[in-house]
Amino acid sequence: MILELVTFKTPAGWDRARVLEDAKHTIPKWVANRDLLRKHFALGVDADEGTSAGIYIWPSVEAARKAHDQEWREAVRTRSGGDPTIRYFDLFLLIDNERDQITEWDADGQARECPAS
Repeated sequence: MILELVTFKTPAGWDRARVLEDAKHTIPKWVANRDLLRKHFALGVDADEGTSAGIYIWPSVEAARKAHDQEWREAVRTRSGGDPTIRYFDLFLLIDNERDQITEWDADGQARECPAS
């Protein structure tokens, strides 16, 4: 499982409400992407104020790269005035206290539930 961290400058003058409104316009695109398992929208606080972030969960790096192609990068550049920074991580363990669930992924991406002990 892959966690992709995308960061970029929040457009100048945009407050939280404006960023939220802009993000809502992307919902249909991300819902339609059947490779995407989860996406979190985030805004930087404290020292990271002025930075927007997307945290994506994908089955593979290839799926992430396909979604964040050159056209998508150009749209970010046009909207924010800068290029996005993209980093990939092997997501191997997730503790989800909201669902009282722990999930481990094997190197081949197979998930299994784990006991909470």
